[in-house]
Amino acid sequence: MAARSAVFLDRDGTINEQMGYINHISRFVLLPGAAEGIRMLNEAGVPVVVVSNQSGVGRGYFPATLVEEVNGRMKELLARTGAHLDGIYCCPHHSEAKVAELAMKCDCRKPRPGLLEQAAADLDLNLADSYVVGDRFSDLKTAAAVGAKGVMVLTGYGRGELEYIAPQQEIRPDFIAEDLAAAAEWILARLNPSKG
Repeated sequence: MAARSAVFLDRDGTINEQMGYINHISRFVLLPGAAEGIRMLNEAGVPVVVVSNQSGVGRGYFPATLVEEVNGRMKELLARTGAHLDGIYCCPHHSEAKVAELAMKCDCRKPRPGLLEQAAADLDLNLADSYVVGDRFSDLKTAAAVGAKGVMVLTGYGRGELEYIAPQQEIRPDFIAEDLAAAAEWILARLNPSKG
């Protein structure tokens, strides 16, 4: 069976409200359109995978168990709307981490491609035919690193990144979406052109 196209989603600012570090479960709030967008992809049979930098673990701001708890809450809230994720991959590392075993320049911290490569190996995904959706240029650079298409959402840091960071960037988004639901619509029109 041929490797499948997938949609890789940043978490904070793309699926849930961007609050800096989610250092307590109470700070996790789904964004409007997020569950709807994921459900649309689910219904079309497109794998949806979260790829998220969580350096707060390495920096000692909160334990790895909180990341697991927050991800569990995310799955629970999505399930209430009939949406699900096919995988969640997080990088806890940072080159200046306070937690010694996590202080490294790894291959998995976005914009490096390690999280996507691991997901592709685990789930039989074709990265070059996939999409990365996020609210930062680091997400677009991650897409470029694996030959995927990059979609910038205007939630989270998106508007500010486009206004203030974009002029210094060589890379450009393949599409700019109001939110995750709009991103999913655009992606599905490209994956299933006959249904457009």
